[in-house]
Amino acid sequence: MKGCFDFTIDELGPCKVLSPIHLSKVQNDYRANYVTDKEYIRYTLDVNEEDLAEDTKAFSQNLIQKAGPREYIYFNPKHVNAGICTCGGLCPGLNDVIRSIVRCLYNRYGVRRIRGIRFGFKGLFPEQGFDTIDLSPDIVDDIHKTGGSFLGTSRGGGDRVQDIVDAIEALNMNMVFIIGGDGTQRGALEVAEEIEKRGLKVSIVGVPKTVDNDLIFIQKSFGFDTAVQKATEAVGAAHMEAHSHINGIGLIKLMGRESGFIATATALASHEANFCLIPEVPFDLDGPEGFLAYLEDRIRRRHHAVIIVAEGAGQEHLHATNEHDASGNKKLGDIGTFLRDRIIEYFAERKIHINLKYIDPSYQIRSAPAAPTDSIYCERLGNNAVHAAMAGKTKLVIGLVHDKYVHLPIRLVTARRHKVNPEGSLWRDALDATGQPILMVNAKTELPPSENGNQD
Repeated sequence: MKGCFDFTIDELGPCKVLSPIHLSKVQNDYRANYVTDKEYIRYTLDVNEEDLAEDTKAFSQNLIQKAGPREYIYFNPKHVNAGICTCGGLCPGLNDVIRSIVRCLYNRYGVRRIRGIRFGFKGLFPEQGFDTIDLSPDIVDDIHKTGGSFLGTSRGGGDRVQDIVDAIEALNMNMVFIIGGDGTQRGALEVAEEIEKRGLKVSIVGVPKTVDNDLIFIQKSFGFDTAVQKATEAVGAAHMEAHSHINGIGLIKLMGRESGFIATATALASHEANFCLIPEVPFDLDGPEGFLAYLEDRIRRRHHAVIIVAEGAGQEHLHATNEHDASGNKKLGDIGTFLRDRIIEYFAERKIHINLKYIDPSYQIRSAPAAPTDSIYCERLGNNAVHAAMAGKTKLVIGLVHDKYVHLPIRLVTARRHKVNPEGSLWRDALDATGQPILMVNAKTELPPSENGNQD
């Protein structure tokens, strides 16, 4: 996304405590170095001649602070009382992040008071009756081997800002690590703002968790690689079923409420999908240029087809309820079962025999243990979250940008959704992989404006 952005990170105060982590300040001494607050990466990498000619402000302003251990920190580790919570839906890697935060606090900084908040924000409300869990390396050492969340999770509760801050104050916590997606992090920002109003010195640090990969500025969210791996296995099974039957059709619904990154990446990874339907690209069902006509053509020519559909695709064809879930997400119609029934009906009307298999692996994917690539990523996200909190930084999430771990203001990463750009190279390559038409819309169809946001 092009433009000039303010990546300034809020801080609780000056860092005067010497860190217990002994690193180096010089090069070539075989010891890792401290990171300073004056080290940045440049957000804008893509340039063209117009940018160079205009000498745009983007080159001097779009600087993102590097994450990592500081030589001097804000909190005395002996006085730290830390809290960790996981919010929203499940995602591969949650336990890896919890484990990493606990181990870094305990082993690297010597923090001995670490509490797990059970079942998301709701674990902070007295009427729910959930006590916190005392955490240590012995408790969390093996939790990365299983999926789900060791602490439990829930949707909602982030709007009860006063109650959350009351609980943080009552528990005497001075840093809270909040692992969650877009809605969770918006709630975390409101919590941090209320903490600031009360004059409290509490660091709020987010670890962005969204399997849909839909947070802007962040290169990739944890759990995404695992999701694509598991989704690719489902596509492989659907392809075997379709290929083994007369006019076999495999239909797989994947996660992706507003962003089709999992579906797109899975189409590229599997090499076996013939159609990929995502929220960012509209399609017609009927008519000579509609999806069903192209599917019929595929069946007549090749006698089998595999279709990937993201859960948020084609919502214009379904009845809108205008309802929202506890996290504030719009409730979607079930595009998977709708397409399944519509495809069966379409071919029955034409007296064409098909054998359709429908697969929805969503909850199997969400609850899976993290793949090795995600485990590595989660370990490093957790470590850098701790380094940021100990240095008194707040209202931020840890992210990966241009393969560097950085501090990103929550206000920026929650400003809008990250989406697949229908005019970018990722979707172009996905079209090459599936062989589907660029657009499956009839001439009379009025298309909504694309929200590509200059994303790749």
